[in-house]
Amino acid sequence: MRRDPGRRAARQVSAAPSPRGAAVGRRIGIGLMYGLWKPRVLGAWKVPASGPVILAVNHAHNIDGPMVMGTAPRPTHFLIKKEAYVGPLGPFLEGIGQVKVDRAGTDRTAITRALGVLENGGALGIFPEGTRGEGDFASLRAGLAYFAVRSGAPVVPVAVLGSTEAKGRLVKGLPPLRSRVDVVFGSAFDAGDGTGRRTRTALDEATARIQGRLTAHLADAKRLTGR
Repeated sequence: MRRDPGRRAARQVSAAPSPRGAAVGRRIGIGLMYGLWKPRVLGAWKVPASGPVILAVNHAHNIDGPMVMGTAPRPTHFLIKKEAYVGPLGPFLEGIGQVKVDRAGTDRTAITRALGVLENGGALGIFPEGTRGEGDFASLRAGLAYFAVRSGAPVVPVAVLGSTEAKGRLVKGLPPLRSRVDVVFGSAFDAGDGTGRRTRTALDEATARIQGRLTAHLADAKRLTGR
């Protein structure tokens, strides 16, 4: 029995988290990030205004995701570890269109939902390092390359700088209130080699290609901002 690619795409689109929820999340992010800190946003015009796109964000602090949600020119669906979905935060993250992912293995539900975001022409946010660290793109997991090659969506590098430079007086785990945090968007690029290959070798090559672009963008962002 032949499979109908149109019906398969429709199922994938329906599996995507709510675009309306992500739009609400963006409005909340704008209020919180600009209310608590002083984001300086550079290069936001480089994010494609429509169509699928992947925002590849460095990750050094817990506010990096919300900061990008509140400063990106488009609503963004982030892949967020399931450990963050505790108590009332779980339903809240679901409500604002984020994608829960189990990092212990291959989370096919999360993969389907993330691909659904891109199939639906949305913006998918990914921390390509897989976890919070130095935020220097030094070690990338293969997930970003998989989504980029599988979907054909362009990748936009995003550098969040200043979130770890100092600790707040009231809440030590957060940057000082009203301090400046820079968010620098880079130029979109294609991660694949143009052949459409999805082999392990192709993904490894795409990962290396992505890492080079992200590392270069981070260096440029630091020079541009003086961080």
